[in-house]
Amino acid sequence: MSQKDIVSKGLLKRLLLDMATYLLRLDLVDAELLSTEAQRIEDRRADLIAKVKPAQGDPFILHLEIQNANDGQMPVRMLRYLTDIHLAHRDQRVHQCLVYIGAERLTMKAELDSPQLHYRYDLVDMRKIDYRTLYARDQPEALVLAILGDFGAEDPATVVKRFVEKLCALTGTDEKRLREYLSMLEILADNRHLTVHFEEVYAMLQINIEHLASYRVGMEKGMEKGMEKGMEKGIEQGLEKGIEQGLEEGAHRKALAVAETLLAMNFAPEQIAAITQLPLTEIPKKAH
Repeated sequence: MSQKDIVSKGLLKRLLLDMATYLLRLDLVDAELLSTEAQRIEDRRADLIAKVKPAQGDPFILHLEIQNANDGQMPVRMLRYLTDIHLAHRDQRVHQCLVYIGAERLTMKAELDSPQLHYRYDLVDMRKIDYRTLYARDQPEALVLAILGDFGAEDPATVVKRFVEKLCALTGTDEKRLREYLSMLEILADNRHLTVHFEEVYAMLQINIEHLASYRVGMEKGMEKGMEKGMEKGIEQGLEKGIEQGLEEGAHRKALAVAETLLAMNFAPEQIAAITQLPLTEIPKKAH
């Protein structure tokens, strides 16, 4: 494996630049993703580390950590990441930021104070970011991130409908891309505990949901399990239960598909597990 992964045209670079621009207000023109393989093995690796070039000034190292749950030890973890980064990239200025995407109120601190140390890093709470800031960016990646933002007094179902409409416009006739982004949108919406029925949104927009892999797999598995249950406890009861179980399996397969997409974008396994709600043991080792 190469020590560096140049992402000049990749999804991760666009995501990185979007987050830096709209969340951190950094004016960046280029980003080169750096490997985290050399970091300590007894602790999980940092999520995103890149050598970035600002519009003005010298290049520096940008470290983005994405967290979906409060962790009282986060300042200590961030400090350990910082020392590892400095050891691997000496004489480089490092900018650290923790991006919180959880549904619960943020309680984590962005500092560590002691008689020997005064340490700070940036902390962004996505729950306080106006979703329209990201929505205005005509890129599917930014649009998907926007669902983590603050909807204010707007109805979540109405906002999500607007997201889906714009995703359809941005992806055009590329059904594969649309399916991937819709899957990620559903996963992130669930991560934020948004009770939005996407099927109703799809029906309202006349999106052929049967084209979504998760739907087809769920229905096929549901019918299969329904027939099996029907042989034992009656066709009607078994079919209903089977469809329910099949749809659950479809959702699970969808989560696995999203996990592979995120893995291809170089997200850490722990981060993928947090976003998709999959057990860490089920995260694929490599994208297919």
